[in-house]
Amino acid sequence: MSISKNQLKLITSLSQKKYRLKHKLFIAEGVKVVEEILNSSFKVDTLFCTDDFSSTITNEKIFRISESDLKKISSLKTPNKVLGLFQFPEKKPIIKKGLIVALDTINDPGNLGTIIRLCDWFGVDELICSKDTVDCYNQKVVQASMGSLTRVSISYVDLHTYFSETDLPTFIADMNGENVYKAVLPKEGILIMGNEANGVSKDIKNLIKHKISIPRFGITQQTESLNVATATAVLLSEFKRSLF
Repeated sequence: MSISKNQLKLITSLSQKKYRLKHKLFIAEGVKVVEEILNSSFKVDTLFCTDDFSSTITNEKIFRISESDLKKISSLKTPNKVLGLFQFPEKKPIIKKGLIVALDTINDPGNLGTIIRLCDWFGVDELICSKDTVDCYNQKVVQASMGSLTRVSISYVDLHTYFSETDLPTFIADMNGENVYKAVLPKEGILIMGNEANGVSKDIKNLIKHKISIPRFGITQQTESLNVATATAVLLSEFKRSLF
């Protein structure tokens, strides 16, 4: 069966945030990612897949297509058997306890997807994003999260208002902060990670006093900074290590 012009137009449009919001749909590609989402509470709209994938599942929303048609709609260099359109999940109330990660203006989709995956790995249920952080339903974010998108609650808020209203201890990741390996970290709290180029914004820094850093061990001490996702992994590991 061939993809219609309307289907092709819809899939192409979902590369833009305004159309994802309009249709309440996002794209996921590849067997592993699609199967992860199918096994979650997320609802599938349509699966466009080749016969060798579609034979492994039973779903009335399957649209079988040729490999050449899959190449037309795929954003991957090597299309991987299936592309799925999934509905946005219903919004959940923001969790106000436990360990929470907050992101201030993260621009790179790969970084956000990796951080979502890290939250899933370290048992962080709530991810708070500034309104100008990249959309979590951006296709590159979905791919990088590898299904973890379905297990982490993600909310976009005004960070200044959010931090003003929370009672949880809050920590900014900052090059000039306290050595994280010497810091006393709580079981519950908020870890704030900043923009790839500029770090956490000044207004948030003025609001939050406690800052933690990952020390450099290199002999020359010339490494400018760590990738934000890498830094998130190190800091989350330290927060969780404090539980043992």
